[in-house]
Amino acid sequence: MDFEWSVVVDALPALFKGAQLTVLITLAGLVGGLVVGTVAGLMRAYGGALMNTIAFAYVELIRGTPIVVQVMFIYFALPTLADIRVNPMTAAITAIIVNAGAYIAEIVRGAFLSVHQGLREAGLALGLPTWKVLLYIIGPVAFRRMIPPLGNQFIVSLKDTSLFIVIGVGELTRQGQEIMAANFRAVEVWSAVAIFYLIMTGTLTLILRITEKRMRIL
Repeated sequence: MDFEWSVVVDALPALFKGAQLTVLITLAGLVGGLVVGTVAGLMRAYGGALMNTIAFAYVELIRGTPIVVQVMFIYFALPTLADIRVNPMTAAITAIIVNAGAYIAEIVRGAFLSVHQGLREAGLALGLPTWKVLLYIIGPVAFRRMIPPLGNQFIVSLKDTSLFIVIGVGELTRQGQEIMAANFRAVEVWSAVAIFYLIMTGTLTLILRITEKRMRIL
């Protein structure tokens, strides 16, 4: 079977549009996921019994269920339970926020607890409130340690967007499926889709490597 480059060229506009939507969903979801994950992670690390229990239940519930089930629940079940209309884009972004937030919470918890207790005690001894100690003393050290695992989670979340094909979101994988359904050129179409994902994950990896290098303590 010959590889028809013209098929790839013809598919580029649609695939590029799908890639843009994939990036949008990923960025919006990860911004929300970072907020949710940071709060839940700090609740797990420094919260009282009640806050720790709430954060623990959230993390275990989300990590114990597939993201496909989560997005299907948000899109199909939530409107029935709460009478809330959810469009596919909102469901996709919400699923990334909820899913990534649970994994980021454990990354945050582990990074903050890995910082030597002496730093926290020194900050408190200087009369700083706990939130300033966490923000200005422990936070910068913990953030450096979070970069590699956060990078892995960002890449996983980007690839997880391909699963939103089940609710009809027109991201990269969905565009590839529609193009292949029209021309039946599976090799060319899915090779192009794979290259798009490699470019996106490669770019993200490069950005994270540069960030990690700049944040490294010499």
